[in-house]
Amino acid sequence: MISAPPLYALAHRALGGYLRVTWRPTVSGLEHLPESGGAILAPNHLSIGDQVFLGVLTPRHIAFWAKAEYFRGTGPRGDLTRRVVTGMGAIPVERGGGRAVLTAFDGAIPVLKEGGLVAIFPEGTRSPDGRLYRGRTGAVRLAQQTGVPIIPVGIRGTDHLRPPGSRLPRRHPVSVTFGPAIPVLAETPADVRRLTDTVMAAIQSLTGQEYVPRYARPN
Repeated sequence: MISAPPLYALAHRALGGYLRVTWRPTVSGLEHLPESGGAILAPNHLSIGDQVFLGVLTPRHIAFWAKAEYFRGTGPRGDLTRRVVTGMGAIPVERGGGRAVLTAFDGAIPVLKEGGLVAIFPEGTRSPDGRLYRGRTGAVRLAQQTGVPIIPVGIRGTDHLRPPGSRLPRRHPVSVTFGPAIPVLAETPADVRRLTDTVMAAIQSLTGQEYVPRYARPN
């Protein structure tokens, strides 16, 4: 199992302590999270707060995907961003098609094979209206290549933390629920699509969101 980078461990303790006291988030289903060994976490995506609360409520280190631009920043702000995402153990994701997309897989595969956790939001972008949108197949294809299970995750309440027009976050109940692991046995593209739909159904069962059978537009 991969140990948490020092910066991640520090943020997990400090930020986690603050959020637990201030927002009192709840977490359930931790028995479905393996104590060791690789796995893909597949949560719904409501807001930028999803990464924060999922990270602090998960007892193990999570490697999140981050835009590759964060790793190439210049100037004081860019340098700080680069140091933070690198120190947190994030995986760079190139925006674009073809080989650029596969670089995220290249970064995630070693993490999973070494027993780490990687979080992938199957919707590919934040929900524009709080509903659950059709899942993209990347999580299943990555699980297929690495032989790890997918753990569906339901996040609720993060979309209410910063309503439109609000400058500061507001207190609102937040919960994170881990579902039973889904083994990935896919041989054909049809299998990959079917398993992706199974993952989305499992997420919906944890969140109660209305399901939309089409992809959400990137935001």
